[in-house]
Amino acid sequence: MQAEHMKTAAKLQPDPGLSRKPPKGSVTRLVVGLSGASGMPYALRLLEVLQGHSVETHLIVTKPAMQTLAVETADGLRMARALADHCYSNNDIGAAIASGSFRAHGMLVAPCSVKTLAEIANGIGSGLLTRAADVTLKERRRLVLGVRETPFTLAHLRNMTAVTEMGAIVAPPMPAFYTDGQNVEDLINHQVQRWLDLFDLHVDLAPRWEGMR
Repeated sequence: MQAEHMKTAAKLQPDPGLSRKPPKGSVTRLVVGLSGASGMPYALRLLEVLQGHSVETHLIVTKPAMQTLAVETADGLRMARALADHCYSNNDIGAAIASGSFRAHGMLVAPCSVKTLAEIANGIGSGLLTRAADVTLKERRRLVLGVRETPFTLAHLRNMTAVTEMGAIVAPPMPAFYTDGQNVEDLINHQVQRWLDLFDLHVDLAPRWEGMR
């Protein structure tokens, strides 16, 4: 499976550099956080899709996420930074996205570790990622958490309940087989499509259920 993930990442061809000028007239901003859980091919595909759909992305990659990127992808950190419009250090708590005055459509954390989930659930902004998530909640914007862990402990489940009560959406990466996906890339596309649907960002990456025929 790791070989498949690396193959997936190797297929992406991002623009060079750490910053990319967003498309002219772009008004949609999305904060994207990568924490240390497994699932980095999802994140790379997500950033690739957003790059082509006039969405201005603001990326935060934690140190554990960098380690996971190195394990699961080929040159994933460089690729993630190249695919995003703006990149921030998780230590940069003075960044624009740490303030509620920064206008954004919402925030997606994918993959989201249970440690990151716990911090968000308890209002602990130890770094820019969890601070930006806290800002998203307090400003009543859409926060989607792609929590990646199995099995869940009672602490994990309680934290998921807590963030849901605050207004966040817990949306773990769940492979769907009704789309008749033929490979890992198809499963990744379906999940990315489902995440973006939650922000009313509609893309056609995978078949949608149309009922029994």
